[in-house]
Amino acid sequence: MRSIWNGAISFGLVSIPIKLVNATESRSVSFRQIHTRDGGRVRYRKVCELDDQEVPQAEIGKAYEDADGTMIPITDEDLASLPLPTTKTIDIVAFVPASEIDPIQIAGAYYLAANGVPAAKPYTLLREALKRSRKVGLAKFALRGRERLGMLRVVDDVIAMHGLLWPDEVRRPEGVAPDTDVTVRDAELDLADALMDTLGDVDVDSLHDDYRQAVEELIAAKAEGVELEPQPAPAGGGKVIDLMAALESSVRAAREARGDEAAEASAPVTELKPRGKAAPGKKAAPGGKTAKGAATAAAEPAAGKAAAKKAAAGRAPAGKAPADRATAKKATVEKAPADRATAKSATAKSATAGKTAGRTAGRTAASSKAASPKPADGKAGAKKTAARKRAS
Repeated sequence: MRSIWNGAISFGLVSIPIKLVNATESRSVSFRQIHTRDGGRVRYRKVCELDDQEVPQAEIGKAYEDADGTMIPITDEDLASLPLPTTKTIDIVAFVPASEIDPIQIAGAYYLAANGVPAAKPYTLLREALKRSRKVGLAKFALRGRERLGMLRVVDDVIAMHGLLWPDEVRRPEGVAPDTDVTVRDAELDLADALMDTLGDVDVDSLHDDYRQAVEELIAAKAEGVELEPQPAPAGGGKVIDLMAALESSVRAAREARGDEAAEASAPVTELKPRGKAAPGKKAAPGGKTAKGAATAAAEPAAGKAAAKKAAAGRAPAGKAPADRATAKKATVEKAPADRATAKSATAKSATAGKTAGRTAGRTAASSKAASPKPADGKAGAKKTAARKRAS
């Protein structure tokens, strides 16, 4: 890899000659501007505004535009004369835990390669010290005409440096957070945790740019004169009305995509039914039922008892039931007085017969009592017997 900067790492009194190499590269498909009428290339030309003439690169310099529009020329010699101590040095100023570096500050990434055989020993020393301390080096360096902030860390067996934004270059997130107060329920957090557990880890190397691949296929087809069929655009995300339902559907879709039964067993999801609203004019009863539903449920046991009682009394034979409810009611009303009179007459006869039978039984008992001799007293009987003997 071609180096873009040569210098040294200043590590206390230790100086390590290094070469700076870009750690990243852009793989985006780039396009050229053309004239749509004839396909001719459209190029930019650097033209002076004063004489309207194209200016060659050798005659182009730098200038700072003042607030009033005045151009203040700055030459390369002016910049080279500035007292910049980090012009060719990556000066490590501190070693800090990686957690103290906000990832939002991270910009470009570079690899630091040892420049020459003498640099191998101190380079390895710094690398191993970073590994064992589990810290990163915070450094200042100059690149492309300006001083920058960097973070040194170990990637495999190489020291890498990430360019960092200066703290005053990071904007505060004021006015970005939601203004309204939102309460998140535990059930929603549980479903979110289940979704995170179901998605699990991912091999970063397996991720790729689908859009770039589609653009490359389009270009190859165009080059061969083949027209590709337009692909339907993916459905955009709409407004989430039911967050619980969306989370449950996401967990279910993630499990189906992975086909991981173990994940389903380790992260069970309890589906919660959304609370339904009662229809207008109907008052909700306990248990989520409307008043009408509650009355129906309460009437069901009474109706069951009435049906059972009717079945026990016996059903009328088929075909003999009254054809009309009014007719049946009339027949019942007409029959009732006769039944009541008959019952009353029968009751009176039974009562008369009972009284007669009682009187007859009383008379019989009295006759039997009079006919049966009373037992004589012992002394009176003896006197009567003696008198009869004397008379004879």
